[in-house]
Amino acid sequence: MKSRIFYTNAYQAIQEATLNLLNTQQAFLSTHTLHSTRAAGDAIESILANSFDAVLGNWIAEYSANFARRAMADLAFTDVDGFYYVIDIKTHRTTTKFNMPNLTSVERLARFYEDDSNYFVLLLISYELAGETAVFTNVQFIPIEFLSWNCLTIGALGWGQIQIANSNYIEIIPHNSRKTWMLELCDVLMVFYPKEISKITTRIAHFESIKAFWLAKPED
Repeated sequence: MKSRIFYTNAYQAIQEATLNLLNTQQAFLSTHTLHSTRAAGDAIESILANSFDAVLGNWIAEYSANFARRAMADLAFTDVDGFYYVIDIKTHRTTTKFNMPNLTSVERLARFYEDDSNYFVLLLISYELAGETAVFTNVQFIPIEFLSWNCLTIGALGWGQIQIANSNYIEIIPHNSRKTWMLELCDVLMVFYPKEISKITTRIAHFESIKAFWLAKPED
């Protein structure tokens, strides 16, 4: 059995309800935080933490919004069918030219997805400023496997970090197969890791030459 939220069109209704929720908020940005994307992101996350359970409504069996900043999730819930969802909120101001957010570690995701009842979900919030007001233009509520690899990349941190290559370009494959997506992830890593080995080999050779320079240098 797959998630009824994502393998029907229920997630689209959640997207629309979230967009309506955000656009009915009173002005929540001060003149001091208006032009800070970080401050705006924190404010949006706070709104969602306090209200997203109402958006999910009858889907929820359990809900939590208390996570440390470096945790995998900003929000999490278990649905009435027993599926567990961790939600990573990503905000994007559409007037910024470039935005390349980290999503999660490839190793952490691989472990999390050993259990078919787990879903790593992205809540992607796009907005723009109209004077001193945030106008929300789009919400996407999707498991990571609905994101095409055409808009993803791997960053060189730890085992590798899955990143959105550019938040201005998101390609979604609705109802995509998790197995297909995870096999694509493995193929991407089979290209990524040899390139990292090549980089490390070059760096080792560089510092071997640095060491030789210092070994040959006379003491002061």
